[in-house]
Amino acid sequence: MSTTFLAVHPVPGEGPEDVVIAADGSVFAGLVDGQIIRRSPDGEFSTIAELPGRPLGIELFGDGELVVCASDAGLLAVDIATGNVRTLVSEVAGIPLRTCNNAAVASDGSIYFSDSSTEFVIPQWRAEMIAQTGTGRLLKRSPDGAVDVIAEGLQFANGVALAPDESFVVVAESSTRQIQRVWLTGPKTGTAEVWIDDLPGYPDNCSTGTDGLIWVALANPTNRALSLVQYLPNAARRLVSKVPEKVLPKPKSGVGFLGINADGTVAHEEYGRVEGSSSSLAFVSAMAICGLVRCRVQRSPTCTCSSRGVCRYRSLGGSVKSPAR
Repeated sequence: MSTTFLAVHPVPGEGPEDVVIAADGSVFAGLVDGQIIRRSPDGEFSTIAELPGRPLGIELFGDGELVVCASDAGLLAVDIATGNVRTLVSEVAGIPLRTCNNAAVASDGSIYFSDSSTEFVIPQWRAEMIAQTGTGRLLKRSPDGAVDVIAEGLQFANGVALAPDESFVVVAESSTRQIQRVWLTGPKTGTAEVWIDDLPGYPDNCSTGTDGLIWVALANPTNRALSLVQYLPNAARRLVSKVPEKVLPKPKSGVGFLGINADGTVAHEEYGRVEGSSSSLAFVSAMAICGLVRCRVQRSPTCTCSSRGVCRYRSLGGSVKSPAR
């Protein structure tokens, strides 16, 4: 299927990881240098805050705030009007948040968020995916400030999204190319299970769309070299994770995203390459759904293309061919 982009918006900075759309059409994203930027409905960009950590997941939070997963700075709240930043969570069960990654906000104000690893920080994501430490966690911050561990032992816990009826929450495990579901209501409350697995790429951020689907960004297609390394014994993987990054398995330039029904069946899927990225890396890291799919594409620091971060819109009509896994 040919993809029709309705608009392309260069972003004034590097590494936009996540994106969220406000009711007035404003778009918010975070950059690698700690800036939270806003694109107004008329297309103007402005910086609303500067954070102490790299902004990853970003969501609307209550009246006039954003909740931001700021990697090793923890879970933060940002006042959109003033830029004031307050810390919501910096450690859980005595373990500091080193890789606060993605979040979903429930209707009662509870925040479900991921901590990818307790051993490696975000810039060491390749090492974590090789070592597979299984130290990722899915956490919940209640409105009263209490924090609970909802699931642990996860392999690079990443994207988080709630079911449309909030009966369960999903969390992506990037290293193992699968997504876990944790039930929040009903007879299976508290039970974790695999929701979808054997994905054709590494799941990144997740979001619940106005269409009732849970949208999952596939940052990169399956890497055979990484898969082979992951089959090594634990001690061998640990050794490989310590070698210089330049000799570790390299990501590819393919990208994709999925729209998944509550029962785990795939309703929409799209794969391809980002224009201009034939030899450089580009990742679709997040989507926000508001009538159209809005993809956040981030280029790698070594990309030689003229654009840096870009925002693309795409219509959803037509069918899509799935690649061989």
